[in-house]
Amino acid sequence: MKVIIVEDELAASENLAYLLQSIDNDIEVEKVLESVKDALEFFAMPYDATLIFMDIHLADGLSFEIFEKVEVNTPIIFTTAYDQYALKAFKVNSIDYLLKPIDEDELNEAINKFKNRTPEKGIDQQQIEGLLSLIGDSKKKYRETFLVSHRDELIPLKTRNIAYFKIDTGVVKGITVDNQPYVMDQKLEEIEEELDPSIFHRVNRQFIVRKDALESIKFYFNGKLIVTLSPACDEKIVVSKAKATPFKNWVNS
Repeated sequence: MKVIIVEDELAASENLAYLLQSIDNDIEVEKVLESVKDALEFFAMPYDATLIFMDIHLADGLSFEIFEKVEVNTPIIFTTAYDQYALKAFKVNSIDYLLKPIDEDELNEAINKFKNRTPEKGIDQQQIEGLLSLIGDSKKKYRETFLVSHRDELIPLKTRNIAYFKIDTGVVKGITVDNQPYVMDQKLEEIEEELDPSIFHRVNRQFIVRKDALESIKFYFNGKLIVTLSPACDEKIVVSKAKATPFKNWVNS
């Protein structure tokens, strides 16, 4: 299967290409396009790809501008840094979206959905208008307080005082900067949706860490990373090779 990647960040396009190969080594990236201009020129000509991965924000504008000038009938999976509440609304419109940094399992699920789809037309203009409306909405307000149970009382736990979240024997806990654990009544995925992605990052299936809590980052085998936090965590926190580049980009941002 041949795919096209429309993405202006080199690290993001390389990571996506790597994940696609990890999922299915028969997937071939036919072309990487970095701008609306490049995409307009490319899609105006014949191409062989059967699936497109397209970032919403490109260096020279929104990728939706492409559809106003050329007809693209190839199925598209958008990649975006928009919050997951928007993603849920997008999926109601039967278009697939992947939140950056891209998770390999979610990518695999999107590819399987594409393979099992029934034949359908290209992007619908009404869907695009709905997406643009969502993008134009006011900036999301992130969670500032979690109400948690502690002994025989409820405590308003400020997000700014949480160093990291982790899954401990099936229970989600928030660990404060003074190393106090609190049991959370939400799944880690739900908590992730409510956190500011510039401050918190999902480093693996078990941990969401605060940038200020990072103590050190060490190289591990096969391109992986080991993260040390403050306050210290007894468990080894490993960042996979696929997630290493997005993680380093987040730390550098």
